[in-house]
Amino acid sequence: MSNTPNRAGNSAGKPRRTRDEATLDLPTARLMLPLVRSIVTDIVSSRTALSRLVPEQERLDRHRRDLVWQERQRRYQLSEEIRTAETALTNASAELSALGVGLVDADAGEVDFPTRINGRPAAFSWKHGEDGLAHWHYAGEQQRRPVQADGDAPAATPVRFRSSP
Repeated sequence: MSNTPNRAGNSAGKPRRTRDEATLDLPTARLMLPLVRSIVTDIVSSRTALSRLVPEQERLDRHRRDLVWQERQRRYQLSEEIRTAETALTNASAELSALGVGLVDADAGEVDFPTRINGRPAAFSWKHGEDGLAHWHYAGEQQRRPVQADGDAPAATPVRFRSSP
């Protein structure tokens, strides 16, 4: 018997992809935008509600022994409202993930539609309140670049330097 561990088809030692990473072209991302806009609106409204409700609940929790009946009732009501907002936020985030869209900033409502540009991982970027999908960036970059006016993905070519002889 050999001391070599059994390997199932990955003798090169390359990392396995557990899930196919979806990449979207610009027309597909633009078709998805109305649904994504609706989901992101739910996320932003849930985050806004939580940012309003949580401080009020914390204040009531700190003084819970001194509360009159209406304040105690409000404290219980807040717990239910917070639970509802957290559930809505979780469900909306899961819905975005199922679509293959990444949530970048829940407070600002910024999402990324994964793609490849010039063979590099990139994303089309959209923020809550914007009219359409008009920006993109390479993976790992913060700077959002405008999509070309003709509606195509950017055609930038990488700069190559030649050494002098």
